[in-house]
Amino acid sequence: MKLNAKYLNNFTIALEAILANKIRSLLTGLGIIFGVAAVIAMIAIGQGAKQEILSQLDLIGVNNIVITPVFEQSEGDTQSDEAEIKTETKKFSKGLDLGDALSLSKVIPNISGSSPEIIVNINAIYDGKFRSTKLIGIGPDYFGISNIDIDNGQNFSAYQLENAQAVCIIGSGIEKRLFIGKDPIGKHIKCGDKWLKVIGVTKEKIITDKSMENLGIRNYNMDIYTPLNTILVRYENRSILAAERSNSMSGDGFFISEGSDETIKNYHQLDRLVIQVNDAEQLSATADVINRLLKRKHNNVVDYEISIPIQLLQQQQDTKEIFNFVLSAIAGISLLVGGIGIMNIMLASVLERTKEIGTRLAIGAKKQDIITQFLFEAVLISLSGGIIGVFLGILSSVFISKFTDIETVVSYGSVVLSFGVATSIGLIFGISPAKKAASQNPIESLRYE
Repeated sequence: MKLNAKYLNNFTIALEAILANKIRSLLTGLGIIFGVAAVIAMIAIGQGAKQEILSQLDLIGVNNIVITPVFEQSEGDTQSDEAEIKTETKKFSKGLDLGDALSLSKVIPNISGSSPEIIVNINAIYDGKFRSTKLIGIGPDYFGISNIDIDNGQNFSAYQLENAQAVCIIGSGIEKRLFIGKDPIGKHIKCGDKWLKVIGVTKEKIITDKSMENLGIRNYNMDIYTPLNTILVRYENRSILAAERSNSMSGDGFFISEGSDETIKNYHQLDRLVIQVNDAEQLSATADVINRLLKRKHNNVVDYEISIPIQLLQQQQDTKEIFNFVLSAIAGISLLVGGIGIMNIMLASVLERTKEIGTRLAIGAKKQDIITQFLFEAVLISLSGGIIGVFLGILSSVFISKFTDIETVVSYGSVVLSFGVATSIGLIFGISPAKKAASQNPIESLRYE
């Protein structure tokens, strides 16, 4: 009880000393204020970047390899035969088609699923309402690979997929745009020049403009989905058109003249092929195998592009982590400078209050009391600066998120860390001034002018 009273008395003296010099105390704590604010803001930016990466992974799917067609033909190997160069010919490729997806799934055991896609730009019309959108022809694995859930209605049945049924599943954005206040299930929507029956609605996905730009993805909420065979049968099968074009340009359908005046169109049957791999560690190796197989099937014409989105995201995350580390280091230096500032001001305060210290020692105060008093002062300044810094850091994070494209997430851990750092700085950098004050000779202190 007596011990508690002594600490309370030392605390009161320390508080009175701080309040008696408000300006000095505020200037002393500025380093802590800005340092803590910077730490919270940097951690918030780092957490926001992490959350953004995780949300992007959810959009593209984990362990996915994306194959997209390249319309401009380019040979994978340099021609060495001068005769071939003189004839200025290109080898004909059948393009990316459904056969590629089937053959890859059969040949490569590491593949857990494949999702071929055909994308058609259409105008969707219902009850006088109009929306320009994309009609996506998909296979049975699409929703699982793309992490898209059905919110209302049902998924395509095996019969609907195989028999090119005139059915569709609409995105949540299409439902909000065309079916205001109505249940779309069972309704017919005109997609292009065909009528499709709505059997389901996808669950809304949060997709930012940055995600669409960085990953090249669509706004899935505004898509309409139909079986792949429905696209091929009821709309167009570009592989048939490509075969007719090649036969008209060459007798054997194998070479295309470089000098032909005919415009090279999209001869690919598929617009996108997503391959899901069982093991993330095998992504690069599997992509290499896929490239070799496709190159052979396409007659050594590299008219496709293979990308691994998760690796791109990892590179992006590594860059952001380095950036956040540098900024956090700067914030840490600010805290260090703030701690040094506290020590310097407290040392100056010891000289300024020499008589006060001598008086306390003369009337019975022990060295431990003097040390405790000055430590209390340092810790109080640090904690006050920490509290102000926390509010400033949270406010800065809100402003950053609101007025920039940078997403921020303030975590409970960052606040606790800031308080811990502020307290530690007060204790560490307050020890030296406290010991110096306690080591004063009472008689000499009373004579000090």
